Amino acid sequence: MPNATPHILIADDELSMRELLEYMLTKEGYRVSCAENGRKAIAMIESTPFDLLICDIRLGDISGLEVLKATKKINPQTVVIMISAYTTTETAVESMNEGAFDFVPKPFNNQELKQTISNALTLKTVEDEKLSLDVALKKTLHFGKIIGNSPKMLTVYEMIRQVAKTTTNILLTGESGTGKELAARAIHDESNRSDKPFVAVNCGGIPETLMESELLGYKKGAFTGANQDKKGLFEVANKGTIFLDEIGELSTSLQVKLLRVVQEKAFKPIGAGEDISVDVRIIAATNKILEEEVIAGRFREDLFYRLNVIGIRMPPLKERKEDIRLLAHHFLEKYSREMSKEITKLSSYAIDLLNKYDFPGNVRELENLIERSVALSNTNIILPESLAISLHKQIHKRRWIEGVKNKRFDLDDVENGVSLDSILEEIEKAYVEKALEFARGDKARAAELLQINLRSLRYRLDKLSIKK
Repeated sequence: MPNATPHILIADDELSMRELLEYMLTKEGYRVSCAENGRKAIAMIESTPFDLLICDIRLGDISGLEVLKATKKINPQTVVIMISAYTTTETAVESMNEGAFDFVPKPFNNQELKQTISNALTLKTVEDEKLSLDVALKKTLHFGKIIGNSPKMLTVYEMIRQVAKTTTNILLTGESGTGKELAARAIHDESNRSDKPFVAVNCGGIPETLMESELLGYKKGAFTGANQDKKGLFEVANKGTIFLDEIGELSTSLQVKLLRVVQEKAFKPIGAGEDISVDVRIIAATNKILEEEVIAGRFREDLFYRLNVIGIRMPPLKERKEDIRLLAHHFLEKYSREMSKEITKLSSYAIDLLNKYDFPGNVRELENLIERSVALSNTNIILPESLAISLHKQIHKRRWIEGVKNKRFDLDDVENGVSLDSILEEIEKAYVEKALEFARGDKARAAELLQINLRSLRYRLDKLSIKK
């Protein structure tokens, strides 16, 4: 937020709404001015450089969209938030197309509106949101294709800097989809081997019967079908880097062979009489906890310590939610370009929806979600409804499977006896709370979503001890 106190103009033909917003925002520390119609709002904008305009769609004399267009011509740096009790997707999209920061339906939740205003003033006080985003991306520290400037990612970048110039073996750990291969490539690109081969091997994607010949190679005639010599991937990666992804999937017998390569930097291709020596930097990765695999006897302890000279943990997306916005816009730009679409932004409510999701599939899941949203979108902005096609279904499906409030409901529990009333009450409470959340506290709307009358909803609020 800028150092000077932001100056906000409220344009609304309802006196009660102007008074409510003026009181609320003055209390928040903003300077506030009001206009009771569209023409007065335009006149005030011509004479005063407002930081933000909150404008109703219907103003009596001229439409709020006309005020929005005029504002963007007079002072493009003024951020505009449109509000209306007559919300339609078409109106929201038109507002965004004309440069509005967001569209907030009435009745609104005061706290959510305050947050939207704060976001708008923080992200778009000097330049428009697109330019602010470009600046943010340029300031983002990254290696290769890794994106993010959260504290945890800055720690990862510093580790990459420190280890890149060494020849030490590295073990990358973290959940699937966190970017372990991107980190491996970044280490290689920052190293003294950057002009040499980078060879990636998916240890979980190659059948065990073929893995040895893939890694070590073979000589002509070593087995049926070996009609010519074949270089192994370790030989292909000589002088460069080999990335062994999903290392925890290797069989015990292959672990023994890999250990010799790691220790001696030499190996014998299948059917060969002599060793081949190689100079290869090894980076391994796993989504398993290898210490537990060692204890369970599924992974060799000596190989673990040889690979894990330096360990780098890639944090899951739920631990670096500050990066969701940057990543989402990066993928939005990428897939809009690839699909020849002009989708320029995600609404702040769409971003809020993404921030509320834990993304068990991490960055890979976020990328997939944005790609699908771009493919299915018919507008130049991603609204929450666009994300709902996949995200809402995933959230609700996962919540149902895992149970309400992280409690798993298993039908097999019936064998030992269950409290059906307690289970039904928890499910009922979860649905009522979710309906209130979607309705932003509007009980009439929540009752409509639950297909019950308002009296029935009030009864449930009392019975389930839900805050009103």
